[in-house]
Amino acid sequence: MEERTTVPEKKPERDAGVLVIGLGRFGSAIGATLDRLGQDVLAVEQDPTLVAQWSGRLPLVEADASNPDALEQLGAKDFGVAVVGVGSSLEASVLITGNLVDLGTPQIWAKAISAEHGRILTRIGAHHVVFPEADAGSRVAHLVSGKLLDYIEVEDGFTIVKMRPPREAQGFTLAQSNIRKRYGITVIGVKSPGVDFVYATPETRVSANDLLVCSGHADLLERFAARP
Repeated sequence: MEERTTVPEKKPERDAGVLVIGLGRFGSAIGATLDRLGQDVLAVEQDPTLVAQWSGRLPLVEADASNPDALEQLGAKDFGVAVVGVGSSLEASVLITGNLVDLGTPQIWAKAISAEHGRILTRIGAHHVVFPEADAGSRVAHLVSGKLLDYIEVEDGFTIVKMRPPREAQGFTLAQSNIRKRYGITVIGVKSPGVDFVYATPETRVSANDLLVCSGHADLLERFAARP
């Protein structure tokens, strides 16, 4: 009698996709961007209106993610990353995050709408807590209050900005203007009109129409940007 060999079924890779729960402004922006970048995404939404809005635009399941059985049925445990975009209901946000923790999801990103909300999410096991409204408000405040054209705070005050060069830097190389020593910031690169971005060297010459990409502590960058 011929012996048959059974090939075990291959289990899905845990890093094969991103589960996005909640298709409000935050969750839908993440889901749509990841999908555009070619990532495997599955969105989960309970609101029929949002389901109808995003149906056909994203891989989508209508389900209540606060129900652990629903997450089990849609295969949530097979995803390496989950994003909890539900923020308006603290109870739902906490329940969903807790369900993902129970499933052993390796990376959980959760949206918080307040500091207390964020502390709760961290305590129950969220790996990354984000405050999109607060972060956006802080960023816009820096942009409208000075000469900065873009502002990204990385961590502990370390910030990257885009700005126009002060007059004292125009027409000089970075070595000549000595920006790093005088102001405690670093010019990462320079973007001239019609020319590709280039990483800065001491010989890089700055003109009035250039854009500077600089890094350093936020206070030092603001001080440098305020120069005439």
